[in-house]
Amino acid sequence: MSGARRTLAGTILFALAFVGGASPRVNASTLDDAQHLFDRGQYSQAADLLSAAIAKAPDDPQFHYLLGRSYFEMADFSRSITSLERAVALANASSQYHDWLGKAYGLKAEETQGLMFWVALSYARKAHHEFEVAVQYDPTNLVAQRDLIQYLTNAPSFAGGGEDKALAQIDALSKVDPTEAELAHAQYWVYKKNFDEAEKLYKTILSEKPKRVGVYLEVAEYFRDREDGADMETAVEGAMKTDASDRRMSYYRGVADVLGKQRAAEAEQLLRNYLATMPENSEAPSLASAHEWLGRLFEQENRNTEAAQEYKTAADLDPHDKNARDGLRRVEKK
Repeated sequence: MSGARRTLAGTILFALAFVGGASPRVNASTLDDAQHLFDRGQYSQAADLLSAAIAKAPDDPQFHYLLGRSYFEMADFSRSITSLERAVALANASSQYHDWLGKAYGLKAEETQGLMFWVALSYARKAHHEFEVAVQYDPTNLVAQRDLIQYLTNAPSFAGGGEDKALAQIDALSKVDPTEAELAHAQYWVYKKNFDEAEKLYKTILSEKPKRVGVYLEVAEYFRDREDGADMETAVEGAMKTDASDRRMSYYRGVADVLGKQRAAEAEQLLRNYLATMPENSEAPSLASAHEWLGRLFEQENRNTEAAQEYKTAADLDPHDKNARDGLRRVEKK
């Protein structure tokens, strides 16, 4: 699935008529500058630039959208919601805007669920609504389709979820994009812990030789999580043939090498390259994960001091990374 971020700049032709006297050309230039900062992972700087732009052109939905995306990447979901709500109010027909507002509501629900159940439930229901609206406005928005299906699969019935609803949405998606529906169905089997059915479907998808790199990378992630190096490598090879220039590729190639216990020097170079060139972003594997896999590589080579350092970095970046914590304890005993 392609990210909403990658299509934003290409869809901008002219700004709307704005309060404050800023010309369309000035607004477009500012938006380009902010997008550049965003793409480099400089989310705080992008937010500062966009906030200043909004003071001059408060009715530009694109400014509010990218500001909301910037806050999202900074894990400031309250401010992300405020900005994305404004973007939706100004451009209500944007499927993309509704979908990202749904994502922000969903993570805000997760953030508050341990403290205020009813508040978390309210955010969850809002997320559900936004995903539904996003799909209604544009059924070809595959990201929104998958977000809605994932919500329906995981959410309890009192929050609007249900496996029957998820399967019905997968069926509807199959009429729009059969490959994406197969991916969604495979993910459903993973949720059900029916890994045999999931594996069959993922292998079927690979045999169909899809044209989108994201399809291969999603399959690669499944085999990564199952610690199946051979099948992960098959998926990564398909991705390389589709788009070798994808910035995420060095991560997946490196992990496949580590799982396969092969090409250790190459694996280290690939993972270090990923860490050096890829900013933290919700649409790509986390930097914590790259550090964890470097730790596993060094552990395989009995480079335990270096392994401990990588595991610790991963755990510091992501305190919920159980594999990193377990790896750190393991190498510290050696």
